[in-house]
Amino acid sequence: MTLTVQPHRETLGLKDGRLLIGGEFRETDETWTHHHPATGEEIGSFAVASAKDVDAAVLAARKAFDEGTWGRSKATDRIRVLRRYSDLLREHSDELRGLQALDNGVPLSFGQIYATSVGIAADIFDHHAGWIDKVGGQTLPPYQGGDHLAMTFREPVGVVAAILPWNAPFVLFAQKIAPALAAGCTVVVKPSEYASFCVIRMVELLIEAGLPEGVINLVTGPGDPTGEALITHPAVDKISFTGSRVVGRRIVEASAGTMKRVSLELGGKSPALVFADAPNVGLAAMTCMGMVTMGLSGQACVAHTRALVQRDVQDEFVGMAQMLATAVTFGDPFDPAVLASPLINQKQLERVLGYIERGQEDGARLVTGGTRLEGDLASGNFVAPTIFADASNDMAIARDEIFGPVLTVVPFDDEEEAIRLANDTEYGLGAGVYTNDVRRAFRVSKRLRVGMVGINGFQLEPHVPFGGYKQSGLGREGGQSAYEAYTELKTVMMPLTDEMM
Repeated sequence: MTLTVQPHRETLGLKDGRLLIGGEFRETDETWTHHHPATGEEIGSFAVASAKDVDAAVLAARKAFDEGTWGRSKATDRIRVLRRYSDLLREHSDELRGLQALDNGVPLSFGQIYATSVGIAADIFDHHAGWIDKVGGQTLPPYQGGDHLAMTFREPVGVVAAILPWNAPFVLFAQKIAPALAAGCTVVVKPSEYASFCVIRMVELLIEAGLPEGVINLVTGPGDPTGEALITHPAVDKISFTGSRVVGRRIVEASAGTMKRVSLELGGKSPALVFADAPNVGLAAMTCMGMVTMGLSGQACVAHTRALVQRDVQDEFVGMAQMLATAVTFGDPFDPAVLASPLINQKQLERVLGYIERGQEDGARLVTGGTRLEGDLASGNFVAPTIFADASNDMAIARDEIFGPVLTVVPFDDEEEAIRLANDTEYGLGAGVYTNDVRRAFRVSKRLRVGMVGINGFQLEPHVPFGGYKQSGLGREGGQSAYEAYTELKTVMMPLTDEMM
């Protein structure tokens, strides 16, 4: 029986997507046709923003920032809009999860986990609404004497270009848009061409929540021409991007001419360090394998795709990981029995299969998987959950971000070797440490060159900083640090004399 998602498209009433510029929805001559990654079917189309369209969107945001009142509005007004929007996200959760399933194939069964959860996106907006009336400046007394006072203020950075990936549109929309709006910025958002329909609806709900015209603008389309026009526009003050290192480097290059502020999250090859004294080696294996296979099928930047396992427990770890791998189910993302998604497109499918072939050529032991799924799933981009064991840290499967359902297990003998292997990478996004020794847990965590460490598990929260070291990016999303990243710090010197000098 041939798999199809067309009935779900009709149930959701999916409409072709339009641009939003200065409060007006617009169509364009050129459109992008989206094909579903699980079936290859045409799902719908949306407008492709030209350089001229992007210019209009940025100028609308510029006008709303320079002449509008959002950035100067009362804290209570901004809080009310963001919290109303949070309520709307929760009210439309089922619809939004359905649109995401049509976009990137993430199954509804995983709509409640962090990366794919509408509820977490709503929590992020609630969290940042709470910062609006709490983040201020300082009053600094004279340091070298004299009759003056120094005061600092936080002001919105200006026009923000928010560029989203396709794998976690709900959460990453919230991670960028919530602090930007809370700080008083105006925004031009560009979703990935592989996950635009759910973002289009999220933008529509922002308008419904009462956001003034021009504060949020939407341009859809691929990196060329849409993304390139946005990152090079001189009226953009800040770029926030999540995606590949190649694009991240291009953004840094493009930002140099006008000194745009930049926040980048560029992926990872996150290690899980599993020691023989872990409280439950089997649970550690299932946690790592779950991150690599369930839901996004390893298409997540923070997934622990590199398992560094103490040699004494490697067989136990691999056995439990293999057990979970064989239990993963694929198919219609609207089927509650389906647990994992397809790869996003044919190019990514070929990339993942290429890495699997290279891993075998390099001498790693293929434990399970390694093939494309056939039969009823042959028209989709499905790859069986794959485990490599007895790998070395110099192999491509241990060094490169594959972005697919591939777990690479590298054995180690002692703590020093584990730390050395973990840090021997260009990335530095996240890591996990599995041990029953609390002193080892903190000792190892302090020495890992990563932005986030989970001890005997991994959890992301709206109020904690998210980001990485090294080539995993610049800046942080989440918490107060994210709010401040959308502000400029101004100092005002005030004389304390009877007459103003």
